[in-house]
Amino acid sequence: MSSQENQTDQPSDLVTQLLDAALLHVVFDGWSEATFEAAIADTGINPVLARAICPRGAVDLALAYHRRGDQMMLARLAQSDLSDLRFRDRIAAMVRYRLEVAEDKEAVRRGVTLFALPQHAAAGAKAVWGTCDAIWTALGDSSEDLNWYSKRTILSGVYSSTLLYWLGDDSPNHQATWEFLDRRIDNVMQFEKVKAGLRKNPLLKPLLAAPEWLSSQIKRPAAQDDLPGRQD
Repeated sequence: MSSQENQTDQPSDLVTQLLDAALLHVVFDGWSEATFEAAIADTGINPVLARAICPRGAVDLALAYHRRGDQMMLARLAQSDLSDLRFRDRIAAMVRYRLEVAEDKEAVRRGVTLFALPQHAAAGAKAVWGTCDAIWTALGDSSEDLNWYSKRTILSGVYSSTLLYWLGDDSPNHQATWEFLDRRIDNVMQFEKVKAGLRKNPLLKPLLAAPEWLSSQIKRPAAQDDLPGRQD
């Protein structure tokens, strides 16, 4: 395909072409400038156009790779029936789907290394938040207050720790990872039970009134926002 033909494509199509080409080089050079330049050369896309649609180079391609995984996770959910599962098991299934759809474990490992760098940490955190938001949204979360944030924050911790465990797991079918994931979710559920018990305690209920009122004033972000939220 010529450069002129490439320039008639939609930006998303061009990013897809660059990403597919980059994945052949990531295992050797990581999500680096060398990988981005190799992807440009392999696709024949005009370098100026490539820089326009991916101003951060390989960083933007790494984020595109992460978003592709989110889309594949949701596609797998659409083909599954989780209705008979407990809610905590539905969450575990979604995290498992997200890891299992990874096309290339080494590409994921290189992405974790990239987003561990201070200059890219915010972008990496936002990508993980986006994954957890996609999970909660797909499972029908309707929270509007502080719970909207707390659910995604807690799941971000569960997902991130499970991802790191998965990267180092060489057990058959990653069974050790799924057991680790179940333990992390069990820990979260125990914490939620403690919170529920505190709310029911008549001695503590007056003390919790002010914090609960304050949390109710914090609203989830408007549809066009990413982060942070808004306060009425």
